Amino acid sequence: MTTADTSTTAAAAPPAGAGMTGRQVAALVVLLASQFMMAADFSVLNVALPEVGVSLGFSTGSLQWITTTFALCAAGCTLVFGRVGDHLGRRRIFTAGMAVLAVSSLVGGIADSAAMLLVARTLQGLATAAVTPAALALLTTAFTEPALRTRALGLNSVMMSSGFSVGAILGGVLTDVFSWRWAFFVNIPVAIAAIVVVPFVVDESRAAQRSRIDLPGALLITLGLFTGIYGVTRVGEEGLDLTAGAALIAAAVLLSVFWAVESRTADALVPVKFLRKPAIAFGNVAALFIFGGETALIFFTGLYVQNVLGLSPLVAGLVLLGIGVGQIIAGIVGPRLLQRVSPRTMLGVSLALQGAFMLPALWATSDSRWLIPLIVTQFVNAFFSMMAALCFMVIATSSVDADEQGMATGLATQSQQVGIAIGIPLVSAAFTTVVGRGTVTTAKELTGIHVAIGVAGVSQFAVGLLLWLVLRRKCSSPQ
Repeated sequence: MTTADTSTTAAAAPPAGAGMTGRQVAALVVLLASQFMMAADFSVLNVALPEVGVSLGFSTGSLQWITTTFALCAAGCTLVFGRVGDHLGRRRIFTAGMAVLAVSSLVGGIADSAAMLLVARTLQGLATAAVTPAALALLTTAFTEPALRTRALGLNSVMMSSGFSVGAILGGVLTDVFSWRWAFFVNIPVAIAAIVVVPFVVDESRAAQRSRIDLPGALLITLGLFTGIYGVTRVGEEGLDLTAGAALIAAAVLLSVFWAVESRTADALVPVKFLRKPAIAFGNVAALFIFGGETALIFFTGLYVQNVLGLSPLVAGLVLLGIGVGQIIAGIVGPRLLQRVSPRTMLGVSLALQGAFMLPALWATSDSRWLIPLIVTQFVNAFFSMMAALCFMVIATSSVDADEQGMATGLATQSQQVGIAIGIPLVSAAFTTVVGRGTVTTAKELTGIHVAIGVAGVSQFAVGLLLWLVLRRKCSSPQ
């Protein structure tokens, strides 16, 4: 075990009660811009999928792999890259990830085949797995004073959550006005700017004590998540067939072995004692529902607007604007609210209300006049989604010391990515059960959307209520 060079430690935070310095503001801007772009990357092609399929020859059944390929890599590798950042330097991993993003975006933008596009999406997923936990760890080590950290995390949650909805809006606009290829090209100047600016405004940050990297743990968690997400995706696409069942069983075995190995490894990727902290465990479980539910809502809203109402991708994107606005407002108000209310209390309440405000969509009809109440209820839903995301992130990062920030942020980010990856397939399984396969009438598709959103909303409400009952009794305050 070696000690890191003291010249590479994170910048000290200002005294309690002080505002951000100019350098901190610059660091905040570039790191938040990167987080927004990474979140938007996941959803930017969702609205454009039909156009991509026609352009590159994807079959209808294989279109979902454009999203799933990205999600598999982003979710499967995030924790590993977070821990590598602790050892090699978070700024170094951030910069390398941005370089991969720039290259992969160029490849995706010029892709002339389905295989080439999937390679680009694979690389984008790996870039997201590297950049997202590194950027979050750089934020938490740069802002150690509680009020500033909560403010920075609030803005980060805005970027991460609103990126998913704004990505869908941006995808609709770019597809209608230019081409789906610009959904890739738009990343390149942002990535290059981050690579150039970050070394001047963000100090390097790494763990003070560096142990060996837990390769068995890294391999087990990555393979376990890969097979699990594949199995869930297969269930959503084909139902619970032999392939899906085998993948899910393999995932359960791999993750069980991972737990056993981590219990006996001195330099574990994620020490079991860390996972047994109630705030960490329950917070990360909440993230699966927060981000999985919101991603599913965005996906099925797009189906409703385009397939049931017959409107354009541009309109589908604009309908989601209410979600983006709700998240932004909550990101501004949330940090101030959490100075008065414990995050452990607000987490469960916010998740329950996020689910409750999904449920009015069950009364949506094929009349386009339903768009107004849909936008209003989704705005409120998004507000509480952002509040829940902010509470989760404060809990996940405030109860560990600086040396564990890469691990904590990697785990938190991985929970987000896993939730995003499995949200659509799980809810799609309910949708597919209703609509079946083959030709689907508009009326049957509307019923399927009702059932899918109902499953997501009721699940969030129930889990939120349970978390509120458990966390307020068992978790010590993270602040």
